[in-house]
Amino acid sequence: MIQRPVSPPLLTHFAEYAALLGVLSIMILTFGILSDNFFALSTIQLIANQIPSLTVVAVGMTFVLVVGGIDLSVGSLLALGSSVLAVLMVSLHWPLWLAIIAAVAAGAACGLISGSITAFGRIPSFIVTLGMLEIARGLAKIISDSQSIYIGSSVGWIGDALGGIGISPAFIFAVAVVAVGQLVLARTVFGRYCIAIGTNEEAVRMSGINAKPYIISVFVISGMLCGVAGLMTTSLMSTANPNEAVGFELSAIAACVVGGTSLMGGRGSVVASFLGVLIIAVLQSGLAQLSVADPIKQLITGCVIVVAVLLDVARQKWSRT
Repeated sequence: MIQRPVSPPLLTHFAEYAALLGVLSIMILTFGILSDNFFALSTIQLIANQIPSLTVVAVGMTFVLVVGGIDLSVGSLLALGSSVLAVLMVSLHWPLWLAIIAAVAAGAACGLISGSITAFGRIPSFIVTLGMLEIARGLAKIISDSQSIYIGSSVGWIGDALGGIGISPAFIFAVAVVAVGQLVLARTVFGRYCIAIGTNEEAVRMSGINAKPYIISVFVISGMLCGVAGLMTTSLMSTANPNEAVGFELSAIAACVVGGTSLMGGRGSVVASFLGVLIIAVLQSGLAQLSVADPIKQLITGCVIVVAVLLDVARQKWSRT
């Protein structure tokens, strides 16, 4: 019987969170000094209301990375979910709740296909999801006729700031997804086995545990959350665009890596990935307020990601010594 795999001890988790919060605080303080408006409440509200889509996708990506996989199709799945939602509501006049179910189901179906091919075909998820990236994007363009579809206020309220607090329902839901995701990953048998698979899949198999259902499940979770993210993205502009979220997978992976999730599998935290999302969002918002050109912003963001990966590699080498 397999020994119980555990994520880093509680004190280690707190140390990681403290380090991420320290980096986040330094960034906020720095941009607050350099920019006159960064400390304004409106800036905080703007950041909070722009990150729900990336947050929920990063939660799903964390699970995929923990088992040693990667999902490059998340941006296309987001666009597919958005297009499904719009077509069903505008063309077929489905109610919002039923269209949401269909959008989430579309993402889950794509995740099921990717996960099944990865698990049963023993094909690297990098290649499988690279193919799904093109398939899902093509489907989004086919069902929407490659046109943006205006939905209107029927979904706009999801991304609109609530009166008084200035935070959208989408952000509140995203935080709830983070809480549930962390609970599942850190406190359930499913989460422990996901960590074990990412650490040593062969040892899990030799212990009599079938790893395939767990691998498939994390891709289904990722696909479902992409469908949810499609709804959140649509709600911001009240419009579904089949070309939405191109390159979104890089942002999701970056958030997870900055948060300390290992690209090698076996290590990750949903809360830390959320902090990674905040760090990237604050970095991009601060650079925008300083009127930094887009190429320079990309350069700086890329450097942050590379440094995070190098720190992860160094941390793994240190843990083996």
